[in-house]
Amino acid sequence: MGTSIFPCFFIILLTGGSPAGCAGDGSSASHSTASTAEKPVLLSNIADAEAFVRGAEVAVIGFFQVDNDRRDLDMNSKDVDAEKMTRFIRMNELRLVTDYNPVTAIGVMQSSLQLHLLLITDKMSPKHPERMRKYRAAAELFKGKILFILLDSNLKSNERVVSFFKLKKSQLPALALFHAPDEEQDVLTLDEVSVERVQDFCNRFLQRMQKKEDEPEEKNEEL
Repeated sequence: MGTSIFPCFFIILLTGGSPAGCAGDGSSASHSTASTAEKPVLLSNIADAEAFVRGAEVAVIGFFQVDNDRRDLDMNSKDVDAEKMTRFIRMNELRLVTDYNPVTAIGVMQSSLQLHLLLITDKMSPKHPERMRKYRAAAELFKGKILFILLDSNLKSNERVVSFFKLKKSQLPALALFHAPDEEQDVLTLDEVSVERVQDFCNRFLQRMQKKEDEPEEKNEEL
């Protein structure tokens, strides 16, 4: 699953250097010889890439889809520990919205977030850009709690997912919430996507889940 943090984070681990050149769209490259290892170089166009390849005996070029969004953890803070660092990485390792397809499906299933929200919609619709803008805005509100997913109803490989939620194309766009551990789900058909409707749908589901968790505790207290 492509992320905004992994490319830079991965290069830092490899080189021990700073994530120079990781902030913008384009490709990132690094090369090394037997005696020296250099920092990553941003290749912003074809000419730069060709020059880079010609100037090195061995060249490695990586292509990353970067979304220009940077998140920083204040390492100078005294209360930063392994747990908080792990939480920071977990919250920022995924895109705000993950495009679901056969390639990303495995990553979605292995996500540390067990609550998944799917926007099932037609990506070819002229309304799609505006729907996505609002969907991403809603995703910001639930970062670290819910994995926001985009599912294109035009892909044949996604038909089984649509039928799993008992939806027809005539009912789309729709939101589908799925809790992986117990497979509890909820579906909301939409006329149009709005931040408020997505937020309300998610909050109602979270409240329901919390109520279910509280019920066994209340019964134990009564006993």
